[in-house]
Amino acid sequence: MSLEKILFILFAFLLFSCSDKKEKELTERENALLKREQQFADKETEYESLVKMRDSLTEVKEVKDTISEIKNWPDNLTTDWNSKMVCKESNCSNYVIGDQRSETWKFISDSTGIYTNVLNNNKLIRVFKAQYSPEKIMLDFAKDSTAKSKTKINVVLNDIKQNVIKGTQTITGQDNCRAVFSVELTPVPKK
Repeated sequence: MSLEKILFILFAFLLFSCSDKKEKELTERENALLKREQQFADKETEYESLVKMRDSLTEVKEVKDTISEIKNWPDNLTTDWNSKMVCKESNCSNYVIGDQRSETWKFISDSTGIYTNVLNNNKLIRVFKAQYSPEKIMLDFAKDSTAKSKTKINVVLNDIKQNVIKGTQTITGQDNCRAVFSVELTPVPKK
């Protein structure tokens, strides 16, 4: 073999090994760069998630602050109220349009919050958890998870005057049947 051929083979080998080494280094750098980009993207996603959580907590706190400022009912509500309810709409078998109900409602509060007790013949039949603002009273009742019948009752009283409070009661029962009652509360006359 001639010296030229040996030098050519040696040069080709060196050239090939150098380019292979350079290509390997380049691939390693690309992989490191991709890894850093992914870490940066993960941190950016985590940051955005934390910002959203902070914003949602701020919104919840603002709503909670306006609702929870009321730890006691206003004096004009702390009397007993006669309720007159009339069924306006129903697809439930046990509620018929035109059905009327009368109960006594009491707006009460304690260290855990504000509530509305509903009595029939002086017997407590229901306790609503309440939220109050001067424009609206919202009441919620749900039977506990162990009860056979899954009944939910929501009341929105949005017409609040000195001697009459009006609104709507919605009852959602088994199989998502729904009955809507108009509600009118008037103070029980003092004896």
